[in-house]
Amino acid sequence: MRVTVVAPTLNEEGNIVNFLTAVCTAMPFASVLVVDDRSTDNTIVNVIEFSQNHPQVEILVRTESKGLGSSYREGFAKVLAGDVEIIVSMDADLSHDPAAIPALVAAVEAGADMAIGSRYVKGGSCVGWPLHRRLLSKAGNAYTRSILGLQVQDCTSGFRAYRASTLRSINPAATKAEGYAFLTEIVTRTAGLPLEIAEVPIAFVDRKNGKSKMSIKIILESMLLVTRWGIRFQLRGRYQ
Repeated sequence: MRVTVVAPTLNEEGNIVNFLTAVCTAMPFASVLVVDDRSTDNTIVNVIEFSQNHPQVEILVRTESKGLGSSYREGFAKVLAGDVEIIVSMDADLSHDPAAIPALVAAVEAGADMAIGSRYVKGGSCVGWPLHRRLLSKAGNAYTRSILGLQVQDCTSGFRAYRASTLRSINPAATKAEGYAFLTEIVTRTAGLPLEIAEVPIAFVDRKNGKSKMSIKIILESMLLVTRWGIRFQLRGRYQ
């Protein structure tokens, strides 16, 4: 099936070449779209140079730096306008192992509408995270599942494979979140739809190079939006 990998970037010069090399090795027939949020380092230059010998790699440099959510919205809109059957989303900092892409794609090919690379199903793990970060992530996912009535174990994983028709039905363009809450918002939009979601175990490895984009602002946005969606769900039976 025709596969495109969408990877948002912001100042990932220490990871991007190794990331692209690993993706092209794992999925040599897939296309890759890097969506850059106006990096100020050499990320853009490195992608352009890499693409000269790998024509399946393309970069979309955004006109404004707005965050993860809008990066995915713009990237998804671009690939969905083309001839694609499966879209993979993932981080470019090597916390998501490109070698796991085929397993996610295989889950979609086997019938799933969305396959989530999950840290919190049997066989999944977090490598290199301190205890407090693991507890915070697990607590956040438990709260999200509870208040939103979701069955997904890893609501905030950004390592996913979507059937193109599924992503169109979810309509990412209608989402509002900018930070990591965007990933939860996508999951909430699957609720009530006749979709099959598979969770494939992955090992999430903490980044070794570069700086995490997580911030207090992003955490607060996620907490506030999830709570708002949960209240709407409890009162109205819907999230939006």
